[in-house]
Amino acid sequence: MAKTVEEYLSLPYRMELTPDPDEGGYVVSYPDLPGCLSTGETVDEAIESGRAAEKEWISAALDLGQEIPLPDELNNYSGQFKLRIPRSLHRALALASRREGVSMNQYCVYLLSQGCA
Repeated sequence: MAKTVEEYLSLPYRMELTPDPDEGGYVVSYPDLPGCLSTGETVDEAIESGRAAEKEWISAALDLGQEIPLPDELNNYSGQFKLRIPRSLHRALALASRREGVSMNQYCVYLLSQGCA
């Protein structure tokens, strides 16, 4: 059974808001809705414009009979992955985590979070 625009809008699509260093203002995009983006001079304008763009994108896709992807949800991820690293890096991480007084797992999460910020 096909969903309506309102049903799709009620789903938790992730909105990304980024400053536009070239033009000023902000750019809004929806990673799960390819090509769905908008802009605004202020954060509030960008969010409002982004919500309108999301609605128009979904409406146009429905009108064209295109498949609309569902939002990517956190429960699709376990929070675990296996990583093979060189022994020398393993040793360096183990020593650094001991110096910090935390587990190597906590230390690696910290390092990864700093690179993703």
